[in-house]
Amino acid sequence: MFSAGGKDCAELYKNGLKLSGVYTITPSNGQSPFDVYCDMTTDGGGWTVFQKRMDGSVDFYRGWQDYKHGFGNLNGEHWLGNDQISLLTHQGYYELRVDLEDVTGVKVYARYDNFAVSSERTNYQLTLGAYSGNAGDSLSSHNGFSFTTKDRDNDAYEKNCAQLYKGGWWYERCHDSNLNGLYHLGDHTSYADGVNWKEFKGYNHSLKTTEMKVRPVGFKSANIVIG
Repeated sequence: MFSAGGKDCAELYKNGLKLSGVYTITPSNGQSPFDVYCDMTTDGGGWTVFQKRMDGSVDFYRGWQDYKHGFGNLNGEHWLGNDQISLLTHQGYYELRVDLEDVTGVKVYARYDNFAVSSERTNYQLTLGAYSGNAGDSLSSHNGFSFTTKDRDNDAYEKNCAQLYKGGWWYERCHDSNLNGLYHLGDHTSYADGVNWKEFKGYNHSLKTTEMKVRPVGFKSANIVIG
């Protein structure tokens, strides 16, 4: 783990720290430092990762407090924590990148030009901008919705979507995506309770790897040639 000054991974990158790994960041709003995984290679680097699935080693069917504070291993599967995600995305304007891979090795991505999560007072409500990429847009329908877990129902459905689909998420009625579902790894007969992204592989294929990460809008790395 690297200890370094910076409010996010993009700032660390600009300060010369260009190796992917776990770093300590210090939010600009005076909150205590916390550790994050920085992706310093994808599309110019500078990404602060807040969600990763890769091997099924971590249980994501958890309650409100676990999603609030975070869980897992920053070098492997993890959820950074809704408090931390909210702090990060209120330091400025951030974009979201979602990297997905199916069991055959096909890799796609989705990108949203604005991403923010509110505080716990408003149940970590999702704000999302315009989509681009090749994964298909399976998140915009969740824009404006609050976070729901198996023990805290904030969705628009008569039942608890997190209980039905086995993971905490910004459910509506219920989902076009749920990257925190059960790690079925490939095709599954159960409906929509896997690591699903509807527009990529539908509701009956659980993805092999997922990664959700944020970066300040307008970030330019030294590796990107302009003009």
